[in-house]
Amino acid sequence: MKSADLVIRGLKQLVTCRGPIPKRKQAMLDLGIIEGAAIASAGGKIVYVGPDKELDVEVKVAPGGVVLEACGLVGFPGFVDPHTHLPFAGTREEEFLLRLRGATYQELAARGLGIQTTVRATREITTDELTRECFSRLTSMLLLGTTTIEAKSGYGLNLETEIKQLQVLQELRKIHPVEIIPTFLGAHEVPAEYKNNKPAYINLLVNEILPEVKEKGLAEFIDVFCEAGVYSPEETRIIAAAGRRLGLKLRLHADEFSSLGGAELAVELGAVSADHLIHVSQKGVETLARSNTTAVLLPMVPLFLRLGQLPPARRLIDAGAIVAIATDFNPGSSMTESMLLVTQLAVFLLGFQVEEAITAATANAAYALERHDRIGSLEPGKDMDLVLCSIPNYIHLIYHPGPNPIVHVFKKGKWVVREGKIRLN
Repeated sequence: MKSADLVIRGLKQLVTCRGPIPKRKQAMLDLGIIEGAAIASAGGKIVYVGPDKELDVEVKVAPGGVVLEACGLVGFPGFVDPHTHLPFAGTREEEFLLRLRGATYQELAARGLGIQTTVRATREITTDELTRECFSRLTSMLLLGTTTIEAKSGYGLNLETEIKQLQVLQELRKIHPVEIIPTFLGAHEVPAEYKNNKPAYINLLVNEILPEVKEKGLAEFIDVFCEAGVYSPEETRIIAAAGRRLGLKLRLHADEFSSLGGAELAVELGAVSADHLIHVSQKGVETLARSNTTAVLLPMVPLFLRLGQLPPARRLIDAGAIVAIATDFNPGSSMTESMLLVTQLAVFLLGFQVEEAITAATANAAYALERHDRIGSLEPGKDMDLVLCSIPNYIHLIYHPGPNPIVHVFKKGKWVVREGKIRLN
């Protein structure tokens, strides 16, 4: 009999997403649902997942253990958000209005707005102020069921502020329950002071900023915005190679506004993920389908930017690519912390099936962060990252958009949201 310090029983349904990860094609439809379920953990690790009626035979509650009668709630793995730009300062609502009046993302960038607006604000904010702002954003994410995120720098574009962003992420990892996986994105844009000398900025990235990031142990991944007018495939190769020499794993912003072969480049370079893919070519789709590089789709971006084109989600899924979804939380093209909303948009906007969207927000999203061995599904031995929702069944997670149905959230067995309220102590 297994001992548990946390037992949750009386679940109407438990969506486990169990089985081999990553999930492709038809496997994305299998959520491993257990009706009338219970789940238990010890020391933050799951020890039992199965029918409630078998719980008492399999599990005993340790002295001082917690037992929660779920009273018909529906459980899911904690959402995993594999693409965010969490550490930024300021907002860009004025530019949002300009876009609504016809200005394009690229036109605003050419006027020194867009990313450069956020760069200026992020350079000016103090470390303490940025930490407080990010702490609040993480709390919003947690209330919406997100228990793990990737977070990028990229709003510094100089040594001091890129390091500041990444150090804020390190501090947040100590004080907030949402798990943070840090990515260095110094190649997010070319800073204004290097506008006419991009090679000099690439040299700064490769020879000064990247070594500092590595020496201080501030990032696990490196990302490059491979896009027309930003970093070409050739420039991307140079920056990616420098990061990989230092032991950083690669992610790529690929084929967002134009088809540059970013998806193919991501696979060629062994990138963990290729993100955006609004303009991915058919060759890119096929290349991703033959690879272990995750296609991370960001449903809010084409909606927020009113692009008139969507990433080809159905073609990617049907071809056999590994597909995940993410918020792309940032002030310019996706001002949302909500994986719940993004999961709904994946269905309504991109044509996912309900089950595919849930898989893309959990198991496959965990794979996109190389954390699928312990998060993204509810199985013995994995972390007790669990979201409990007050809905009739899992379909209502998508079927009923608008309200937040999340009642309880557990991170590594710690009860961090209780009755819809944060419990961080």
